[in-house]
Amino acid sequence: GEFVFRKFQHDAGNKTVLGKSGNLQGDDVLDIILNQKQTAVYITQKIYRFFVNEKPDEIIINWLAERFYQGHYNIAGLMKDIFQSEWFYQSNNIGSRIKSPVELIVGMQRALPMQFENPQMQLLLQRLLGQLLFYPPNVAGWPGGKNWIDSSSLMLRMRLPQLISSVGELTARPKDDDDQMMGKRDNATARMGKFGGQFIGAQINWGPYLIKYEGVPREKLVQTISNKILQTKSGIPDGVLKNFIDSSSRENFIKTVTIQLMSTPEYQLC
Repeated sequence: GEFVFRKFQHDAGNKTVLGKSGNLQGDDVLDIILNQKQTAVYITQKIYRFFVNEKPDEIIINWLAERFYQGHYNIAGLMKDIFQSEWFYQSNNIGSRIKSPVELIVGMQRALPMQFENPQMQLLLQRLLGQLLFYPPNVAGWPGGKNWIDSSSLMLRMRLPQLISSVGELTARPKDDDDQMMGKRDNATARMGKFGGQFIGAQINWGPYLIKYEGVPREKLVQTISNKILQTKSGIPDGVLKNFIDSSSRENFIKTVTIQLMSTPEYQLC
């Protein structure tokens, strides 16, 4: 991954890049690009769209880009400016992004510690949801945003908590896209086994999760769990969940409320 100068392939003549002329080397060209403030704006905008909001705020982006440029492209400083700002936590920036498939799967695993009987099943879930790690559709990566959602992927996203928590059968089949698999389709298929009629086989360790709500009164459990699980401020009305909650015991109540909240459209947002 390091830059290598190959003198026999180098054009030693005079050249012009962005208005700068001379016998430019590779490092010179990089310096010329970095000296353009638009480079800082471009990088800042991409980071803003990924971490903050798909809809760019030009005033904030220009302020961040100026500090980023003056700070000699210090990424740590840029991220600090974003995460420590008040506007980062404003309501219009909370729940404004659709979780990527990996964010969705990892988020569930962090909220509910679990072990997969067959870890390779996670590759199948990634393919079904449209984001197989290390196999982007092209050099630009995944487009993200609303591209994560279509009629089939949304239904699977909302069924996934149920499939993980119970013995549900996974009958969906991933799209057969060899362009995305970069010629490795057959190998990936072999690793994941046959498609359809499979069980996810996840074992959830509910113990540490249940302890978090030991001191919460029964009547406040739904709202408390909702505040933990969902990032949107609106929450879910109790009436929407009551028909799907197992109230036979406090433990079952907490478990079913959690799974039902993870099965809502609101859980798809971050």
